[in-house]
Amino acid sequence: MGTSFTTNEIKEILARCDHTLLAQTATLDQIKALCDDAVKFKTASVCIPPCYVRDAVEYLNGQLPVCTVIGFPNGYMTTETKIYETRDAVARGADEIDVVINVGFLKDKRFGALIDELRAVRVACHDRVLKVIIENCLLTDEEKVLMCNIVAEVGAEYIKTSTGFSSGGATREDVKLFAENAPKGLKIKAAGGISTLDDARDFIALGADRLGTSRVVRIVKEQGLLQEA
Repeated sequence: MGTSFTTNEIKEILARCDHTLLAQTATLDQIKALCDDAVKFKTASVCIPPCYVRDAVEYLNGQLPVCTVIGFPNGYMTTETKIYETRDAVARGADEIDVVINVGFLKDKRFGALIDELRAVRVACHDRVLKVIIENCLLTDEEKVLMCNIVAEVGAEYIKTSTGFSSGGATREDVKLFAENAPKGLKIKAAGGISTLDDARDFIALGADRLGTSRVVRIVKEQGLLQEA
């Protein structure tokens, strides 16, 4: 496993995890198993496809927040589509929304369109937690810093590194860059490629408030690291 971890350290890591299953092949039984493990190991939430939100909300019955994804994974659908997806997710009971930006708008310097879209999603979220996925692997450092300011401006709670479906996931360098440039109050979610407890601890130490991962719970479960959980 690498570095040893105390029970309290493992619990702290788990408490920051959005326990995730976003595979195209995900079944309802797998979603329920994900929810069972998330409750058992006390993760921050489950992050699941929109089609399973209502099922998960009913299955969990308030034991844990349900997070889902909007404009996933490419982010290039219309603003109206993202607004509808968000409203639908909220109506189905989603507690947290992770939306993918239109990277093309950013590359084309259509900042007004990008900001207007994110503001519209923010409104559609109502009081739900909003995390904005900027897909760092496709951006320059200048664009990443710019997005820190835009995400804060539109009133989202988190800036998120990655979908996990593009050419790369979270990196230590990117989380450090976020932490150094995010306006006060903007939180950071690292996602994609977090495959060990050492990774998780490093990202938290660098400033990540949440981790999007499917592997951390699996490691803890398979290695019996929290027998009392």
